[in-house]
Amino acid sequence: MMIAPVALVIAVIVGYPLARGLFLSFTDANEANVERTIGVNTIEATYEFVGLDNYAAILGDSMFWGRLGWTVLWTVACVSLTFTIGLTLANMLNRKVRGRAAYRIALILPWGIPAFVSVFAWRLLFNERNGLFNAVLDGGGVEGIAWLGDPTWAKVSVIAVNVWIGVPFMLVATLGALQSIPGELYEAAEMDGAGPWQRFVNITMPGIRAVSSTVILLSTIWTFNMFPVIYLLTRGGPGDSSEILVTYAFRLAFLESPRDFATSAAWGVIILLLLSAFAVVYRRVLRKQGEVW
Repeated sequence: MMIAPVALVIAVIVGYPLARGLFLSFTDANEANVERTIGVNTIEATYEFVGLDNYAAILGDSMFWGRLGWTVLWTVACVSLTFTIGLTLANMLNRKVRGRAAYRIALILPWGIPAFVSVFAWRLLFNERNGLFNAVLDGGGVEGIAWLGDPTWAKVSVIAVNVWIGVPFMLVATLGALQSIPGELYEAAEMDGAGPWQRFVNITMPGIRAVSSTVILLSTIWTFNMFPVIYLLTRGGPGDSSEILVTYAFRLAFLESPRDFATSAAWGVIILLLLSAFAVVYRRVLRKQGEVW
């Protein structure tokens, strides 16, 4: 009874849109045939049930597999770099250094800035004509780069921005895990002649595994669906070179004319199935390694 209000709110906010999207994915619903109101007149819906036709069309289209490949590459690159940088910084801040509190605040700052503000700031830095990065390159006698106008550099740019936004989360999570490892373990290992790398591999990594496995899973899900960075920085461009699955689903539902609600919903369901499958496989791998999750 005590959790009933929360469960009801979640069911309404999450459950209904999910069920509605799943239903629409089996239809041919679009802007022209859904129920709509014009003035005082209501036009009834005329869309029809088409079964798995939308899914067959998506999976049979090479465009889907190309976008899926880039989405996977984007996710792996961002999560790998974010975790590596976050863990490195956490190790540095876990030591007693002068000004450690100030360093922690400075490194956590990107996490406190709204994502759209960060992205707009980075757009100014990446500006081909007046941006700071190209100004530095020009000052060094190097020709400026079309950061957001070249397909390859656009991908590099969105990865860099997402890593910058995501590092504070990894830093905080791994720093908390590091501080939970007893210092006596490092002292004993050092007395036994273990070097820094051996201590890191045999004490640090096992000690933070429970936390790191969880934050990697969460970061993977968030990055796979990271709409703001891609859309606000490049709009999926140039062309569609930096577009991931979720931005294309958005494009179908809100930007193209007529808006294709059914196909967009089918893309959303496929994204959900992919992430669910990843979570299941990831959990099984952890259980084989002795982790309880």
